[in-house]
Amino acid sequence: MAVWDDLVGQDRVIEQLAAAARDADALVTAEAAPGGPGPGGASKMTHAWLFTGPPGSGRATAARAFAAALQCVSPDRASGGPGCGFCDGCHTALVGTHADVEVVRTDVLSIGVKETRDLVRRAQLSPAGGRWQVIVLEDADRLTEGAGNVLLKAVEEPAPRTVWLLCAPSLEDVLPTIRSRCRSLTLRTPPVGAVADILVRRDGIEPELADRAARATQGHIGRARRLATDERARARRAAVLKMPLRVADMGGALKAAQELIDAASEDAKQVAEEVDTKETEELRAALGAAAGTGGRLPRGTAGAMKELQDRQKRRATRTQRDSLDLALTDLTGFYRDVLAIQLGSRVELANTDARADLERIAAGSRPEATLRRIEAIVACRQALDRNVAPLLAVEAMAVALRAG
Repeated sequence: MAVWDDLVGQDRVIEQLAAAARDADALVTAEAAPGGPGPGGASKMTHAWLFTGPPGSGRATAARAFAAALQCVSPDRASGGPGCGFCDGCHTALVGTHADVEVVRTDVLSIGVKETRDLVRRAQLSPAGGRWQVIVLEDADRLTEGAGNVLLKAVEEPAPRTVWLLCAPSLEDVLPTIRSRCRSLTLRTPPVGAVADILVRRDGIEPELADRAARATQGHIGRARRLATDERARARRAAVLKMPLRVADMGGALKAAQELIDAASEDAKQVAEEVDTKETEELRAALGAAAGTGGRLPRGTAGAMKELQDRQKRRATRTQRDSLDLALTDLTGFYRDVLAIQLGSRVELANTDARADLERIAAGSRPEATLRRIEAIVACRQALDRNVAPLLAVEAMAVALRAG
């Protein structure tokens, strides 16, 4: 299995990355050979890359696959190209244990100056394996302005064997000074059929369920996998899609808004139960307290525990926001299907399992009202991005859905 196999529907991007990986391999292993690409303009390799594309397009997957190809040590890479997927370099890069590949993803709302300075210091090190020091920043759009300025200098003046791989939804989500110094690759939303195929092939999902999940999420690979494998996720989505039927009066709209907030909070609580306890016990053990005993920590370690608790609170806030955003995305898809029915479009519906509800809403309103409802959902998402209180933003949306 090659490192590119999980990159769905991105043939053009794979071709560019594979060419860059070949040149990168030549730079490392045969720089002095006559006819080699060398460090000049003919090389398709560069020190900074920016992967952009809509949610679910596989930005981070592409970056990690490229990182693995850069570390490939297969003896056959000269003929087949780097990125075999089996050698020690590829395997450890893909599973996250390679000494020269640092993958940074944030589970809080932003990446600050301190974390970015730590990354920049890491980037100055020479690669332990003699190939490339690779920094994959999956959430470059979450850099604060100060953190972006710290990163800028490192991207402007990189160490000789350091490669930065930044991921963001769009070019506009990254500081202009940073994106101007990166080679940009734009990924597209994968075809529904390709997403269903990989769910069947890689995750063992039944074809019918895989097809429903891929269609419901409109090609978002991560969400499709979760929908296909998690019964609770399917139940939450079904509840969200009932919201348009429950906002006929003011009381129903406000109740539906509260239930949406409660569901997002429950999602955050589930993450906490699955992750926080393990993190806390591991830190207590590392600080010298026996795991599971609740015993007193050694002197001078309370600050580390407090830092972990603060981080867990920030993560819970982001999880709630992400869950809300997912629900709003599902609502947008519902009204998009309503609009398609109203306009007699031949576009394939995403929510075929809710067709009766779609037709009911479509028959009871006009396309202009449906567009206003979609705009209300977009306004709610924008309000959440501006840190408006979630309940206030969702209530305003629910009332607008009723009035639309």
